[in-house]
Amino acid sequence: MSTKSSAALKYTGLRFAIFAGCFVVVAALVQFGILPKGLGDAHFAWILLLAVVVSAPLSFVLLRKQRDAMSQQIVSKVDHAKARLESNRTRED
Repeated sequence: MSTKSSAALKYTGLRFAIFAGCFVVVAALVQFGILPKGLGDAHFAWILLLAVVVSAPLSFVLLRKQRDAMSQQIVSKVDHAKARLESNRTRED
């Protein structure tokens, strides 16, 4: 497996783990009545929305190092593809 995909998989996995943790915490807070249950049958959607809202800034702060590593690998891959395209363009048929 290339380092690019492993960095992307690591970042994605950590993002999902943070979201799952927030989802569990928010669901527990709603279940114990600390947070409101939402309107009507929107109980699950309310918990999901709150988990997204809480996990997004946490991921932004906590996963900065992983995000930077992933973006550096993506940039190097794009630069390599551009160089390969340019060499193919300048090569004679």
